[in-house]
Amino acid sequence: MGTLALVLAAPWHGQPLYAADTQQVGKATRQVESGAKSVGRGVEETAKGVGNTVVEGAKMTGKTLQEAGQSAQPHAEQAWDQVKDGAKAAGSSVQQFFHKVFGK
Repeated sequence: MGTLALVLAAPWHGQPLYAADTQQVGKATRQVESGAKSVGRGVEETAKGVGNTVVEGAKMTGKTLQEAGQSAQPHAEQAWDQVKDGAKAAGSSVQQFFHKVFGK
């Protein structure tokens, strides 16, 4: 182990071997940092895209529901009118029945 340390610390073409290793490690570290920043921007853009998709989907869903409600409104009003008319007719029939039975 001691011999290996001496070989690594010995000059190699005018420079210690560890200096070359440090430069390579620094270069590789910068490459990783650059890639991480690129990935970070990609993740950020993806998150923004997902958020925008959710927002636009919600807007579209709301608009579709609103349109459905508007198209159903005349039918609902017509159905309510029919229920109301039926209730009035039933009330009149009950009233007529009691008039006949009790003579009022």
